[in-house]
Amino acid sequence: MRYLPHTEEEIAAMLEAIGVDAIDDLFDSIPEHLRQQAEEMDLPEPMSEIALRRHVAGLASKNREVRGEILSLLGAGCYDHVVPEALNQLLLRAEFLTSYTPYQGEISQGTTKAIFEFQSMVAEVLDMPIANASMYDGAHATAEATLMAQRVFRRKPRRKVWVADNVHPEWRQVIQTYLRWQEDVYEEFGTDQKTGRFDLDDLRRRIDDPDQVACIVFQTPNFLGVFEDPTELVEWAHDHGILVVGAFNEPHAFALAKPPGSFGVDICAGEGMGLGIGQAFGGPALGIFAARKKQLRAMPGRLAGRTVDEEGRESYVLTLSTREQHIRRERATSNICTNQGLMALAAAIYLSLMGKQGFQDLARLNMARARYALKLFEARGIGTRAYEGPFFNEFVLKLPRPAREVVDHCLDRDVIPGLDLGTFSEEWSHHLLVAVTEMVDRGSIEEVADALEEAVS
Repeated sequence: MRYLPHTEEEIAAMLEAIGVDAIDDLFDSIPEHLRQQAEEMDLPEPMSEIALRRHVAGLASKNREVRGEILSLLGAGCYDHVVPEALNQLLLRAEFLTSYTPYQGEISQGTTKAIFEFQSMVAEVLDMPIANASMYDGAHATAEATLMAQRVFRRKPRRKVWVADNVHPEWRQVIQTYLRWQEDVYEEFGTDQKTGRFDLDDLRRRIDDPDQVACIVFQTPNFLGVFEDPTELVEWAHDHGILVVGAFNEPHAFALAKPPGSFGVDICAGEGMGLGIGQAFGGPALGIFAARKKQLRAMPGRLAGRTVDEEGRESYVLTLSTREQHIRRERATSNICTNQGLMALAAAIYLSLMGKQGFQDLARLNMARARYALKLFEARGIGTRAYEGPFFNEFVLKLPRPAREVVDHCLDRDVIPGLDLGTFSEEWSHHLLVAVTEMVDRGSIEEVADALEEAVS
């Protein structure tokens, strides 16, 4: 069918129906300096299909690959982990072609079973009783967790959301965006500058009325790479009837360390991109979400369940799907209108291929290489670790020069030594967040050290 644009009369009628004078009024929420006019875009003349393919290929050739061309120690939630070759082939199997929402169970058994297995594996990794499917990424999942916490207290409203300021800065921004239409509900509490862990005493001092607090959000390992021990936080929060959200961006850490569920948190929310999905220019990602049984009805997204049909055969169905497309809008727990089915399938295949032992072995390799890198960087006088708390495969290095200058120098040697934390705060202008995974061997770490040593000298 040809694309037929609307006539001027049709456009005028639609604008009148919604009470807007002009199309530009629909974009008022976007700051004017961020809007780009067509005449400012300097687009090339129309091209034939052959010429367009050649043009786009030329643009794509300017990209550089992390593997092979550039050495990268970037992390902050987007980690370069191994993606087994078998995974991509298994994703192509016919059983999984219906990767969208499996409305018709009788023809979507492969997809629905994969979702069920994904949920089961996630619940085991996080030590939580229930995990769902349908979160886009870690930031989205964590923001949805705060809304869920508020829903739990509908009868006796609690609206306040307290977030540790060592939770990923971008995740905190997403949470604030979700809560922006609620006045004075978002608050942050501080970090111990010695250990890098959240400061529970600061939280206690600042909460003047616990009965108004819906949830407290922390992250482990946190944005600074440090493991948190939320035992005391969970006990204090539960004594005051407050829910606790344990966020995370590196699930491999829980192969060796206690996951949030083991501490008794009420909701787990985080990022699963490292589970066989790959970085792929920063996305797509995989949101992971888990909760306790008592909060089941307040969960967003979908829940796949296992049952038997009339003939006693094992079957899989959508047990819970309370989004606005399925039930009355005011009763919906989510307005997510797609799902991460393909990403969840990839994660399930990845965890199946790795197995418990492989998952642990990979985690040990990450931890060992990160410690080798830190020891080497400190021995060469490149910098010192900024925080003392225990870490997994990521740490903050305090440099003698501004991190921006160091990163720029290393880029000339095809090395990305880490994330310049000065982009988030002036206080971190000399801080570099370094992530080391199994994809970076000792020789590569030494090459990064050479570039860093030259940059700081």
